[in-house]
Amino acid sequence: MASRNPGRVSDQQQRGERFAERFRAVYLTFHRRDGPRSQLQGASRAALEHLALAGPLTIGEAAAHLNRAQSVISEMVSHLEDQGLLERESDPADRRRTLIWLTHSALRQDREVLGLDLLAGALARLPRPRPMT
Repeated sequence: MASRNPGRVSDQQQRGERFAERFRAVYLTFHRRDGPRSQLQGASRAALEHLALAGPLTIGEAAAHLNRAQSVISEMVSHLEDQGLLERESDPADRRRTLIWLTHSALRQDREVLGLDLLAGALARLPRPRPMT
């Protein structure tokens, strides 16, 4: 039976600590530094995130889902549409209804945690991995 030595750090713990140190260094080096974390206000981000999960909705449905007044959601949608983050389109099943759609890139930049240009440049400078023998 192996004896326990509380003062001794295990190899796994040492490897974990080294990884954590390296991760912090990489994160601090490549984290987006080009401005505030998000250019979207909380309510706008919440609406976009909800549309990303729920799919196209009417303004009334979005208001009910987000527990906001329809006029508030309508104003928010107009603002997000002006920014190119949302689109409005007639419901193909019922032309009287207008659906709001999330554009394909609406949340990509807001969700970006690492500066992708910096990261891509760093990865390009790494040596190619050697084939395993």
